[in-house]
Amino acid sequence: MRANRPLSPHLQVYRMLFTMAMSIVHRITGAALYFGTILMVYWLLAGASGAEAYNTATDLFGSFLGRLILFGFTWALMHHMLGGIRHFIWDTGHALDAKGRNWLARATLAGSLSLTLILWIIGYAV
Repeated sequence: MRANRPLSPHLQVYRMLFTMAMSIVHRITGAALYFGTILMVYWLLAGASGAEAYNTATDLFGSFLGRLILFGFTWALMHHMLGGIRHFIWDTGHALDAKGRNWLARATLAGSLSLTLILWIIGYAV
């Protein structure tokens, strides 16, 4: 016999909201940071292993694909950081209404893109 109780809600029950999408992206960027950290460890180990290994790592990260991955890692870092600040603001009890939640979600996306571009512009200028 089946129990007569409500089923747990699932994604098909909910309408996708921007804040929901940003929550999903926050989790994805957290996972991306894990793999980006592995790349940083590779770079540090290559630097400690000698000039030949370091030159190989530099060539890898200096290629188009390497720079694209590093750009994505930078964006993931900025987005995850701002998402954490957004959650901290919510933890203080602020911006919990619909308008505040949406504004913070949009600010997180715009801020992460802006900070990533600014960091890369400064990096190329220096």
